[in-house]
Amino acid sequence: MGVARKWVFPIVWIVIFAAIGSALLKIAFFPDQSAASDPAVPTAEIIEPQYAVAPGTVRNDVTLTGTVAADEAVPIPATLTGEVREVSVSQGQQVSAGQEILKVRAQVNYPDGTSGTEWDIVTAPIDGVLSSFTALVGQNFSVGDPVGQVAPPSFHVSGSIPAEQLYRLINRPTDAQVTINGGPAPFTCTGLTITTALAGQGGSTGNTGGATDGGGGTGSTGGPVVRCVVPPGVTVFSGLSAQLVIAGGVAENVLVVPITAVEGSAGTGNVYFLLPDGSTELRPVTLGLNDGTNVEVKGGLAEGDLILQFVPGAPSTVGGVNGQNCKPVGNGGMACGG
Repeated sequence: MGVARKWVFPIVWIVIFAAIGSALLKIAFFPDQSAASDPAVPTAEIIEPQYAVAPGTVRNDVTLTGTVAADEAVPIPATLTGEVREVSVSQGQQVSAGQEILKVRAQVNYPDGTSGTEWDIVTAPIDGVLSSFTALVGQNFSVGDPVGQVAPPSFHVSGSIPAEQLYRLINRPTDAQVTINGGPAPFTCTGLTITTALAGQGGSTGNTGGATDGGGGTGSTGGPVVRCVVPPGVTVFSGLSAQLVIAGGVAENVLVVPITAVEGSAGTGNVYFLLPDGSTELRPVTLGLNDGTNVEVKGGLAEGDLILQFVPGAPSTVGGVNGQNCKPVGNGGMACGG
């Protein structure tokens, strides 16, 4: 034991410390020489996202923001050129369609050279409140002059729609589902119309609410305007905001492709069809319904066909491929990685 303690153990410890020192020396001054990255060689992987044409469902619902407004007041026109001789109502009064408003007397010259007096009764055109009425006995009016206005008790919902969305409503629906913020349960708004102002058309005096132009839904600012009638019995108030959902149709079990893969989105379009050798060719297709994400393909492709998922050169980005950050580059490819 004395020999082991004196010679063996110290030699073993010397060998161990020498090995540790050699390892540290190699790590510090002689590291492994791995192949350095060449900055001239790109490290990104170029891939071409593909889409296999498959059946699906396209639900073409167009959602808009609108405003509730009271229907426009209807003018009461004079039907005879003459003098007011009797007034039967006053401003703010509730009137019914056909109710007498005033009587007009006119001196008329007949073709035979004689003259006489004619009377005519001006009546209310609709039910409502006489919102404007200042006619006085002795006042003169010509045929067509407004003697007052009747405000109906009805309301409508209206809102602007981007012109490109009209392609999704070629077959114009006649109603919409309306949800009033903080209001009653969603209801069907009937009599839906989509109008655009004609060139040179000015605004009218009606109140159509926030998203419209004040022209009774005619779009005097030039943009298309959607308008529909709030059914009787639904309690609403002018100025309320609303959401309109216009159902443009549903296509079930039809061939669909992403709109990112198509040049064009209504009627006709082009896709980049993948050939067996990996190249692409521009192929025309016939399009159907469009839900803003996918579009129905009525002709030009078959189930299982491969196309580029993104139109080459399209200014769009995507979230990633297989967890990588990617973006479209080049001829329909994607740059992913560093």
